[in-house]
Amino acid sequence: MTRPITPGESPAFWRSLVHRTLITPLLPQPRLRRLVQLCVGLYLFGLGLAAQVASGLGAAPWDVLHQGLHLRTGWSIGTWVIITGVIVILLWIPLRQRAGLGTLLNATGIGVALDVSLLWLPAPDGLVGQVVLLVVGIVAVAAGGGMYIGAGLGPGPRDGLMTGLAERGMSISVARTLIEVSVVAAGFVLGGTVGVGTLVFALAIGPLTQLFLPPFHVDRRVAG
Repeated sequence: MTRPITPGESPAFWRSLVHRTLITPLLPQPRLRRLVQLCVGLYLFGLGLAAQVASGLGAAPWDVLHQGLHLRTGWSIGTWVIITGVIVILLWIPLRQRAGLGTLLNATGIGVALDVSLLWLPAPDGLVGQVVLLVVGIVAVAAGGGMYIGAGLGPGPRDGLMTGLAERGMSISVARTLIEVSVVAAGFVLGGTVGVGTLVFALAIGPLTQLFLPPFHVDRRVAG
């Protein structure tokens, strides 16, 4: 027999607590709250990706491609995040996906946040420093993902590509695996860093993001 969930264990309880004690006093206007949550989430996402790149233990799957393109062209990694984001949005057209404000800000904001963060992130001091940067980076990406997804202002470009393929009959897991294996392979050929961090990110980011979704989910019927 399953044990009943107590109020303190309920995702709705934690979501209500975060909004009541932290978010609502600072941002009483629901629409403004969603926009600020989106922007903070996108910055955290870019900061996390930058920390993982700086760790030197292997970039996130898409950033293996962005890093490889950076090495080949000299353009910054963040610039390539923006360029590939725009290209992916164009791929939405035949898939009939609809972009939102969050989609457009995602395509541009994460790249800017990544480049800015790389300017001030410290170089890791030995293996311990590398591991710390990797862990902090993955957690920041998960928290940022939970925030921008929870804001409900539109999926990210790469998320929309995955769901668009899924709506054409491909399972989410197959679509994600196909896309990420393809970009990692292309990035590796171009010189991007593939390492243990790439694998850890691929395995951990889904469950970690799921942990951050409940407290940052905004009910659009209330938020407007």
